[in-house]
Amino acid sequence: MEFSVHWTWLTALSCLLCMGGEVDCICTEEKIQIEGGNYTLTKKLVAGSLLIYHCPEGYYPYPSLTRLCQPNGSWRPRPKTFLHQRCKVVECPDPTVLEYGNVYPPQEKYFVYNETTYECYSGYTMRGSSMRVCLPNGKWSGFTPICSHDSGADCADPGIPAGASRTGNIFGIDDKVKYSCDSNLILVGMKERVCQESGQWTGKEPACYYRHTYDTSLEVSQAFGSAIKGSLATLEPTDDTQEGRTIKISKNGTLDIYIAVDISDSIEAKDIDKAINAITKLISKISTFTVSPNYEIVFFSAEVYEIVNILDFLDKKIELKAIIDDLKNFKVDEKNTGTDLNLLFMTFLERMSIIKLRVGEKVFKEHQHVFILFTDGGYNMGGSPEFTLTKIKNLVYMNNTGQQGTQSRENYLDIYIFAIGAEIFDDDLQRLTAGTGGSHYFRLKDITHLEETFDDIIDEEEVMGLCGLHTVFDESVKDASRKRYPWSAFINVQNEGPSKNCIGSLVTPQFVLTAAHCFTFGDLPEHVTVIIDDGQVKDKKVKTFIIHPKYNNSAKADQGVKEFYDYDVALIQLKEDVNISSVARPICIPCTQETSEALKLVGVSTCLQQEKILFKNHIERLNFLSKKGDLVVEKEVHAKLGDNRDECISHALVAPGITTRNPKDAVTDNFLCTGGRNPRDDIACKGDSGGAVFKNYDDRTIQVALVSWGTMDVCKSAGDLGSKENSRDFHINLFRIVPFLKSILGNDTQDEYAPLQFLSS
Repeated sequence: MEFSVHWTWLTALSCLLCMGGEVDCICTEEKIQIEGGNYTLTKKLVAGSLLIYHCPEGYYPYPSLTRLCQPNGSWRPRPKTFLHQRCKVVECPDPTVLEYGNVYPPQEKYFVYNETTYECYSGYTMRGSSMRVCLPNGKWSGFTPICSHDSGADCADPGIPAGASRTGNIFGIDDKVKYSCDSNLILVGMKERVCQESGQWTGKEPACYYRHTYDTSLEVSQAFGSAIKGSLATLEPTDDTQEGRTIKISKNGTLDIYIAVDISDSIEAKDIDKAINAITKLISKISTFTVSPNYEIVFFSAEVYEIVNILDFLDKKIELKAIIDDLKNFKVDEKNTGTDLNLLFMTFLERMSIIKLRVGEKVFKEHQHVFILFTDGGYNMGGSPEFTLTKIKNLVYMNNTGQQGTQSRENYLDIYIFAIGAEIFDDDLQRLTAGTGGSHYFRLKDITHLEETFDDIIDEEEVMGLCGLHTVFDESVKDASRKRYPWSAFINVQNEGPSKNCIGSLVTPQFVLTAAHCFTFGDLPEHVTVIIDDGQVKDKKVKTFIIHPKYNNSAKADQGVKEFYDYDVALIQLKEDVNISSVARPICIPCTQETSEALKLVGVSTCLQQEKILFKNHIERLNFLSKKGDLVVEKEVHAKLGDNRDECISHALVAPGITTRNPKDAVTDNFLCTGGRNPRDDIACKGDSGGAVFKNYDDRTIQVALVSWGTMDVCKSAGDLGSKENSRDFHINLFRIVPFLKSILGNDTQDEYAPLQFLSS
């Protein structure tokens, strides 16, 4: 709102008193108007009032976003005589940082709704978006365009975000790239990324923001939603919890959620109300999950106002309805001057320390801690909270942050910052985030839609159906192997003669993918047992199994290939769905919409896009599982692609039963080739057939092939099971048998099971 009352005489009188130390001066509306927009005042025109400018979509306040009324009656910053306050067109960061390509049209500056196209130099391949639009929030649409060529590096070129510069052009294992932004931009995200053995860069791509740049509710939904759903989905199931029932502590994998809302003068009352509504929605939706978190919910300014004390959860006396009522009834004190962010973190540290004392270190080690903070970061009391945050990290990490030979505990602490308010202290706030994987910092212009966002992202059915989701725990933790490979299945076929054993992968709640050669003529569904420990019936009964129609083991017997394994793939349909949980969950398979989401492809995506991401190098690191007793162990191999493939498959000629001189008679284009000593691979053993050959992409697992056959059984020899110089394994490439998978798993003409959504191309 604006004020039209003239304050001249009152200002003069009050300032005379102010100079005598009796009262504060009153600010005036002189020279503070904004052309093309309006402003609001948090405390009218008295000292301490924050003036906040507002502009239509696609514009931002310039040169100031806010002004603060000082005790002497002046505004900070002062209005400038020759630079009038106005609404300026939103600008996006400079996209011409593209290497090895051109940006059209070349402009000095790029404004909202400007379009740009990108072309790579000859010999370079485009990744990312070839066309982008400057959006009203100050960001470019789509993904960072990258012009790259196959250099044989371990990691792909990570590119350069708009408005940024990068140091580091070598992309081998442990090599680093560092980012910085133009002087008038803020770097949000990772300043440094490291190339890992997996071929992935640590962290997420950073971005350069103007002070007027903000994250949309859709972006928050995708980033925060994916992260919090991962936390909810990977914990041990506990008693069902609905509104009005007692929230109980879970015995394993306890989730402690700490929520704090800044109610200091610099935050508008409407934003506080919206934050309360969003929190109410968040905890209500979480209550529909099988996990029952413990909560600490506070409001803070110069003091901490506790709504829910997490220690009360240890006494099992807190009801969800009471929490929601207390939230709705909370009233903001108009005297909330000052902000003590350090006091907030000290409060959380104290609660965590007491919990550790009460439950013991062994149980506390299984607690996962999530902080969700709404603040602008403008603390003016209590000093920096960074030292207290270090103590919190030490308490959770237990001096274990992934040193060599240890399992990192950094994924046991996530601190999400929702930056709200007209004036945000980005540098201070970003230093307070913590956690691995996705984004933990969100810059919000308006939290109007945050309640809807929390409602959309917390959906149990969607979480339970996420393919490829897994948890990496210490090996000493119960069910560690199942949680790490929740899609693994053992297959036993008992007909006449000795039983046959294979490995398979759960690809939907009702289907297991394995090798066709696990079955022989005369085998019936009742001869097959699938073993998946989902916490219910371990031995699953089989309704039917379907072998690829083109599989024919004797098809080339007269061509010098005694046993021919092309199209060596089968699907087993179970009589009942597997109980999906943290220990039993489908793996992602190629050319499905579910896998596009796991790979973070937005919009219309294609099989080819997925294949280029998963097979980006000519020597691609992959993994498979080998059975060891009742457990599985992970093995590492390298698929030889492109120019490396012919040499790899040439060793197929040493396999028993092969007399042809052409290796392509035995190894068609449907196979991936692994093995050898350059680099030295693990080798599959008898009984590993049908198991998934997979690749981890961030926190998701995608199956790209399945174990089929090999040139020699090196597992019979004692000692190391690594590959010999000429031993090779061949795996059915799932990208090559998509029509078969789609015909069954994507069949939407039946009502027995929910079909997967396969891509149209």
